[in-house]
Amino acid sequence: MIKIKGYRRPNGKVGIRNHLLLLPTVVCANQVVNRIQQQVPGSVAIPHQHGCSQVGEDKERTHKVLVGMGKNPNVGAVLVVSLGCEVMNAEQIRDEIIAETGKPVIWIDIQDEGGSVNTIKKGTEITKELSQRIQSIPHEDVSLSELIVGVKCGGSDATSGLCSNPVLGRTSDMIIKQGGSIVMGETTEIIGAEHILAKKAVNEHVKNKLYDSISQFEKEIERMGVDMRGGNPSPGNIEGGLSSIEEKSLGCISKAGTAPLQGVVDYASEIPGKGFYFMDSPGNDIECVSGMAAAGIQLVCFTTGRGTPTGNPIVPVIKISGNEIMAKRMADNIDVDTSPVLQGKESIQQAGERILNEIVNIASGQQTKAEILGHQEFSISRIGISL
Repeated sequence: MIKIKGYRRPNGKVGIRNHLLLLPTVVCANQVVNRIQQQVPGSVAIPHQHGCSQVGEDKERTHKVLVGMGKNPNVGAVLVVSLGCEVMNAEQIRDEIIAETGKPVIWIDIQDEGGSVNTIKKGTEITKELSQRIQSIPHEDVSLSELIVGVKCGGSDATSGLCSNPVLGRTSDMIIKQGGSIVMGETTEIIGAEHILAKKAVNEHVKNKLYDSISQFEKEIERMGVDMRGGNPSPGNIEGGLSSIEEKSLGCISKAGTAPLQGVVDYASEIPGKGFYFMDSPGNDIECVSGMAAAGIQLVCFTTGRGTPTGNPIVPVIKISGNEIMAKRMADNIDVDTSPVLQGKESIQQAGERILNEIVNIASGQQTKAEILGHQEFSISRIGISL
């Protein structure tokens, strides 16, 4: 059985990073958490544009994502920073994270502290204390079966469907064989190939939920006067040689491998079991990966033929490409180049094993290119209007 290094949390889950998360409940607290992060090396802030002027499902989604980021096993402790008059309930966010994980979580409020300067000072002191506290958590050997890996693609070209996605699919099969889990997102990018994915569903309920997610998305797109089928809204994908969303989708679905589809989960929802799951989520790179992180995924494998630098604040994002020219041009962003498969120098199996080795190394502490460069992009998918 393959082993990786991890941090065992009080609730039994395993993280592959030991982040101290600075969690603003509202956009108004962003600058405060950014200043605290500057004072405490190693802490991670997730500024965002939400937290107020939201109602209903939109408010619930923001709450769910913020709690989910705090619950992610890659996080060792959390400082919640609120303004005091937003729609987010900071106390509830703190209490949910503590109740479900047992992690140390502290909440401070800008209005209660008497403004930004006082809050930064107090927040810095608390963050330094939390940082020292989590440094004592053992970094121990754990099984690869503890790992939940998100698979995502963006900025695709012809090599994505021919090479990097099928290779990642082979890796996905290896991870599931080891007892781990694979989560594929991007509802937009299974359109036209959903019937193929549906055939892998373990039962009718899972199949129907998959079709429902496509139907709901297309209704929203039609409401905006757009037809996704038979076209492709991304100029980058078109320039990369993909003629339609269906062509992109056929390549996209291959990155999940051949395992049965165990279930379909909502955006930022926890993964309920082992094996292959689909998350109903946007195709937007940052929103999709943020939803995966909030769901508890510890690592993301991201294929691209066009190239992208983006990462995530708490989850390592491994960039994989089948485009040799782009991989060399953007060598500071691409972790794995699978183009030798297209050149006949390497089999899909060999390249898949190479990605698996990279996953093991990254999960055990080696940094991805995105981590080295400090890419910490974070965005919550919005549903409703602002009040």
